Amino acid sequence: MHEHRPRTPEAERSRRWFMNKALLAGGVAAMATMTGCSSDSADTASSASSDSAAGGMPSGGPGGGMGPGASQVKYADVKGVTTDGTVVEDLYSIHSTDVSTDALVKAAQTFLDGLSTKERTSCVFDIDADEWTAWSNVDGYDRKGVRMGDLTEKQRNLGYALLGKALSADGLTRTRGIMKLNAFLGDSNGGNQKTLTEGHYFFTFMGTPSTTRPWGFQYEGHHVAINYFVLGDQVVMTPTFMGSEPTTGTYKGERITLFRPETTAGLAMIRSLTTDRRAKAVSAQSNGNEDMKAGAGQDNLKLAYEGLKGSELTSAQQEKLLDLVGVYVGCLNEGHAEVKMAEVKKHLDDTYFYWMGETEDDSAFYYRVHSPVVLIEYDAQAPLFYKGDSSATPSASASSGSDAGGPGGGTPSQEHIHTIIRTPNGGDYGIDLLKLHLENDH
Repeated sequence: MHEHRPRTPEAERSRRWFMNKALLAGGVAAMATMTGCSSDSADTASSASSDSAAGGMPSGGPGGGMGPGASQVKYADVKGVTTDGTVVEDLYSIHSTDVSTDALVKAAQTFLDGLSTKERTSCVFDIDADEWTAWSNVDGYDRKGVRMGDLTEKQRNLGYALLGKALSADGLTRTRGIMKLNAFLGDSNGGNQKTLTEGHYFFTFMGTPSTTRPWGFQYEGHHVAINYFVLGDQVVMTPTFMGSEPTTGTYKGERITLFRPETTAGLAMIRSLTTDRRAKAVSAQSNGNEDMKAGAGQDNLKLAYEGLKGSELTSAQQEKLLDLVGVYVGCLNEGHAEVKMAEVKKHLDDTYFYWMGETEDDSAFYYRVHSPVVLIEYDAQAPLFYKGDSSATPSASASSGSDAGGPGGGTPSQEHIHTIIRTPNGGDYGIDLLKLHLENDH
């Protein structure tokens, strides 16, 4: 395996990223001075320094991303999300799922074989590398690996073929939609922004693709981070972060709408509750601008259960809750998604549903599903740089001083959504499975 020095938090934070953040209140004219980076094409763009890579506007924001003040948890120090710092033991085991990973392994190996020696060296890490936890939602984050925009069309297609084996058809469509709307956002703000393109997404691999040995990959960029661990025929696809701003747009003639299933399934769940049960699920406070707790850099998050417990639900309400979880788990290929859903069902009585905000069709809200084996968050945030539908115009809120979207204020809407799914108690990144493998097979 190739040795790579772990990144420090300081190395991750681009000077330009901070400058852009500080200029948010300065209006469109001020931001325009920051967007004149090298132009980017998904086919031909070459990598630049981290300084110029951050020249696009920081449309992701730290809500869910490893931005200013957030620190990476080193792989060896990952305990996982817990309720109180104590890991619940014996939740996961090494066993056969009867869902073959042969095609996935072949697709991963074919992608790697299609890279040059230099490209392959840049993206292959040890199975327990810190690169696992070095992901972020922020567009200007300094990433490692091979960048899709720097690859040939043939190489990119092999990368999409790998994603096609790892994800469901819906999961792949969702991922590609996020990439396309990222480019749409860049175009709507004048273009020439390297980070706001289809090409600014990166593959890294931990270990070597194998049907028996542990390995995995990470696919990461603005508004998407997929962590995918494989051991035999077992798969763990968490943490997976997905988001978008905007969530609707027309890009190269294709109409794209994202996060409707996540939104409607959440509303269906909260609306299924009687008044007394809803009182337990809904927080007294309205949702804020950035409510996500389990984003990047939060691998050891302590998060107590809140809301309504699954054991208090009727069977019909429990089905609504499972439908909601299924929207997120459904990004995984069908066979392994069924395996994960069976795991979730075992802990359904101990699964909590929590909500902040209003419950109208167009409301901006936050919800959480939390059990010993799954954590899901949905967070509607204030648009930072986009307002409208397909008009491709910069957001007025991004240039209105104290009303600017993002950390400083603004009104959350369904045009800027962040989501994440995790496996608590040491399940993320397949860490618990890897430990069991090393203990029992070595």
